[in-house]
Parts: sequence; C-alpha cells; structure tokens
Amino acid sequence: MEPEMALDLGRRVLLMALMISLPLLSVGLIIGVTVSILQAVTQIQEMTLTFVPKIVAMVIAAIFFMPWIMTRMLTFAREMFSPMIVP
Repeated sequence: MEPEMALDLGRRVLLMALMISLPLLSVGLIIGVTVSILQAVTQIQEMTLTFVPKIVAMVIAAIFFMPWIMTRMLTFAREMFSPMIVP
C-alpha cells in the first residue's frame, strides 16, 4: 500500500467515525447544556438530574438515528471491501 493511499484511508475512516458519532454527541450536548441551564436557574444541584435525561435522550436518538448510521456504515464497508481499481 502506498503512503498516499494509507493517508487517504485514514482520513476517510476518521471522517466516517465523526459522521457516525455526531448525531448522538450533539443530542447529548444539547440536553446537557439545557439541564445545566435549568440547574443554574433553579439552583437544584442533584447529580442524577444531569445523567438521567442525557441517557434517555441518547437512547432515543440512537434508536432514531440507527437506520441512517447503519446505512452509512454498510456503504463504507462495501467501499472498503470492494476490489480496488488500480491503473
């Protein structure tokens, strides 16, 4: 394998990992910031209040985004395992 091909493959793998994780991480971020603002406004500092809504929202987001994630992963796997055309 040539160095340029290995670098391109590494770049594509990292971008795919970022694309797949982005929906779940963004949902966790939005819920986390919302709960933090709610805690700051109401001055309720309960530790479980931060984790339970994030876990529930991320499970729901995982169920919602799973078809899209699986499609992206299967397309990427097909591209990786298909015979490469070498000039």
